[in-house]
Order: sequence, then structure tokens, then C-alpha cells
Amino acid sequence: MSRSSARSIGVIAGLFVSLLLTLAVPVGAQVRRQANPYYDVTKEVTLTGTIASVVAKPAGRTIPGPHLFLTTASGEVDASLGMWGLQGKGALSVAPGETIEVTGVMKTLNEKEIFVARTVKSGDQVYVMRNEHGIPVSPHTRQRLAEKAQKGESL
Repeated sequence: MSRSSARSIGVIAGLFVSLLLTLAVPVGAQVRRQANPYYDVTKEVTLTGTIASVVAKPAGRTIPGPHLFLTTASGEVDASLGMWGLQGKGALSVAPGETIEVTGVMKTLNEKEIFVARTVKSGDQVYVMRNEHGIPVSPHTRQRLAEKAQKGESL
């Protein structure tokens, strides 16, 4: 075997080993994302207030989906419930006059403050509106979470 043939085989073997090492990374591995600038769970607060109104489809330029307008000790707060806050099995069911606790993050959108709700507590029931990244929880996901909770599984 000539020296150039041996060198070619060595290069091909090196490329093959590199390919194998690349494929050895788990297929499900993902690059870790940076914190969501829209929703920062470290800045969450819990507000207690009385529901002034429930708006299924708000008008104007705001976060789509239903909103609760709460009367709190520091004034009125517009709380966004996410796209599916009032839809599906296990959805939030509240009415004006009820006192609730809402946990989330205050954001400014179009020069207006909006409280991005992650959870709503009404009585002894806690409703999950968004996950810890601020992504609205669908009715299907909410149902799966409720089934896990009933079975005693960790969420």
C-alpha cells in the first residue's frame, strides 16, 4: 500500500469517527434556551383582589384571550388569563364580586400595565393559566395536569 493510500484511509477513518461521535449525542438533546424575556418567574408576585369584571374578548391592543379586571388595595389591575383561561374542562369559573388570588408578572404593553397571570386561586382551587415560562396552558394540558394531581403524581 502506498503512502498516499494510507493517508487517504486515515483521513476517511477520522471523518468516520467524527461522524460517529456527532451521532452519539442523544437525539432529544436540545440547546438550553435563555430565560424568556416576556415572563420571568423570579419576578412573580401574588395579588389579592375582588373581580370587578370578566372580559372574554378584550377590545384594543392587548394580550389576546380573556382578562379579569381586579380591584386591589393599590388600584384596578387588568389580569390576562391566556388564550384558554376560560375554556375546556377544569377551566377557571369566576364571577364579579369574588375575591381571588392571582400569581403572575406585571408587564407593560402599548404603554399600559397588564398582569400576566400564571395561576388563579379561587377558594381552595388553584387554576393554572400559564406554565413557568409564561406559555398559556391548553385545556388538554390542564386536564392531564389534573389527572396527574388526582393520582398523586408529581407535576
